[in-house]
Amino acid sequence: MNIQQLRYVHEVARNNLNISDAATSLFTSQPGVSKQIRLLEEELGVDIFIRHGKRLIGITDPGRQILTVAERALRELANLKQVGDEFSNETSGSLSIATTHTQARYALPQAVKAFMSRYPKVRLELHQGNPTQICEWVIGGVSDIAIATEAIDHYPDKLAVMPCYQWNHCVIAPPRHPILKEKTLTLEAIARYPLVTYDSAFAGRSRINRAFAMRDLTPNVVLTAIDADIIKTYVTLGLGIGLMAAMAFDPVQDKKLRKLDAAHLFESSTTRIGVRKDAWLRGYAYVFIELFAPHLTRKTIEATLRGEGEDPGL
Repeated sequence: MNIQQLRYVHEVARNNLNISDAATSLFTSQPGVSKQIRLLEEELGVDIFIRHGKRLIGITDPGRQILTVAERALRELANLKQVGDEFSNETSGSLSIATTHTQARYALPQAVKAFMSRYPKVRLELHQGNPTQICEWVIGGVSDIAIATEAIDHYPDKLAVMPCYQWNHCVIAPPRHPILKEKTLTLEAIARYPLVTYDSAFAGRSRINRAFAMRDLTPNVVLTAIDADIIKTYVTLGLGIGLMAAMAFDPVQDKKLRKLDAAHLFESSTTRIGVRKDAWLRGYAYVFIELFAPHLTRKTIEATLRGEGEDPGL
């Protein structure tokens, strides 16, 4: 048994039992992957995968347990490498951040700029996706840190989650839109017009839905998008009014639009950071987190990873 064999079975499972895809991602040959998996099965005395001819069609019961152990072993091996890298070269390496477009575009730039100035030899990667993808990337070891609002607290067994900051929504509209004449913005007023807002998986959309439902209102959502830039584009074109994160409105850049505060209509949303509970973070990862959320010191993060201490709160 060797580490390479564990990587092969893990990658085959990760690629939906497609050996060819697994071989491509591992930069090796399909026959080589198949052979090493067979050798591992022979050594363990059990089948890991269910086969139909040459195809893999499922995972056996013992195979599921083997894959769990293999994944844990591979994570610990990655942690060992991180330890070595930390003490052999403290100022170089890579850091992968998984986040949404809104966070990457509007919340992260200052932290990214400060981090890159402090650690010019560290390669910083920003992976953008929906909140579920973001969490899965971190759980799977593709990224080091997840930053999102929705879904990130749905994985309590695998992710250590800490609050970063709270934010709320605003309504945007073209300069002469009737809604701008409302003395007090209400949900009823918003519901009277075509609405452009976030996709159901993004940026506090669950709170938007809940607010309307509690007033027995159904908003006329004509278009949904995954980021605020798209919302602003279509509101500018006259498709309707927009409902988006207030931090995404820039009065200098968004001169063709007007903003109405909607914080009194919706619950505030909390953006959170998530890291895998069994991860070993490089020193500069702690620095990045603190640059983004100053209340999350290394001591606080380490206590959270150990399952100790109280919620750092906001």
